[in-house]
Amino acid sequence: MNIICQRSVLRGAVDIPGSKSHTIRAVAIASLAEGESVIRRPLDSQDARSAVAAFRALGAEIETQPDVWRVAGVGGAPKTPSDVIDVANSGTTLNIALGSCSLLRSGIAILTGDEQIRRRPSGSLAAALNDLGASVRSTRANGCAPFAVEGMLRGGATSIEAVSSQFLTSLLINAPLAAGDSHILVPLLNEQPYVEITLDWLKREGINFEHEDLREFRISGGQSYRAFDRRIPGDFSSATFFLAAGALGENDVTCLGLDMNDTQGDKAVLDHLRRMGANVTAAADGIRVLAAQLHGCELDLNATPDALPMMAVVGCFATGVTRLVNVPQARIKETDRIAVMRAELERLGARVKELADGLVVEQSELHGAEVDGHGDHRVIMALAIAGSLIPGRTVIHDCEAVSVTFPTFVEALAKLGARVSIEL
Repeated sequence: MNIICQRSVLRGAVDIPGSKSHTIRAVAIASLAEGESVIRRPLDSQDARSAVAAFRALGAEIETQPDVWRVAGVGGAPKTPSDVIDVANSGTTLNIALGSCSLLRSGIAILTGDEQIRRRPSGSLAAALNDLGASVRSTRANGCAPFAVEGMLRGGATSIEAVSSQFLTSLLINAPLAAGDSHILVPLLNEQPYVEITLDWLKREGINFEHEDLREFRISGGQSYRAFDRRIPGDFSSATFFLAAGALGENDVTCLGLDMNDTQGDKAVLDHLRRMGANVTAAADGIRVLAAQLHGCELDLNATPDALPMMAVVGCFATGVTRLVNVPQARIKETDRIAVMRAELERLGARVKELADGLVVEQSELHGAEVDGHGDHRVIMALAIAGSLIPGRTVIHDCEAVSVTFPTFVEALAKLGARVSIEL
């Protein structure tokens, strides 16, 4: 599938879908809980459906109706799956489910995913789970899926370099269900706000844990999750593309469904845009961003790695130079987003340079061209916003992955006035 974009003015309001981070955590915790949970306004996307499939395979009964999912959990005792668990393109599902499979009381679980997942390293998580009593083996001995997993998670002590916050999230969600207490040292933690989302869930669930500046955790074993009824907040990661679009050209965009009090780290994108000179107004009924003359600056994206593709596009329209730094983990997402965004923006005429941990982007005169989405939903959406701002015709190839987090993205873009179409 290709997305074709031409220069447009974007004005109006867009409904932002539910948070992927919250939805997948909700599915996992509800599946591990005792009783029936209700998840309202979940993100119904490919990644969220991967989480549903994975936890169904572990014994949870999950009914998915429009806007309401009901989950009958396994009470902390996952069942041995009858087949291989395929997480498709969902790294969050893979890593959380690795921990949940470590709770198996008998049998073996095999987890795998698509080609991108089979390239993404999770070896440090596997090692930490092994320290805590499980048996997690990469079948190719390269720290990547497929993984063979056996329980039982007992607790104990481990140290983990959380190059991806998903590694620590997996331990935090599953360690309370281990037989004994767990002591986790975290000498490296990227993407701290995603861990704070996880801790918010644990607090709501009454889980007993302590931590020192997110660098050392003590988690009591033998705990349990209780059923809940919760509405999922809008996704700031998905909103990033429309918030940033509002700051560009002659645009005026309002994003609906976002909660500024939520723990999502990507709300920091609003601060990034303000620093560059955008007009941002946050109100109870929506967040409005008006176009302005932007100026380049240095942005630390360690806590907001998913924003790198879109902020790289924004940098092309800002006077001077924009430096996106301290985000080396962007290289181990669905793609190497640092290398991919450099290559594709150059095709559009951008002056951009790779750093080991980010990008340097100069103000550039962009033009339409044929580019590749590389099967990466955030790259695809960033390039589509770019294509709506520049002269000529931009054709983005390999765009099926937009359904991973924002299945209605193209429709939402068109509703704002974009000249955009899909070519199958």
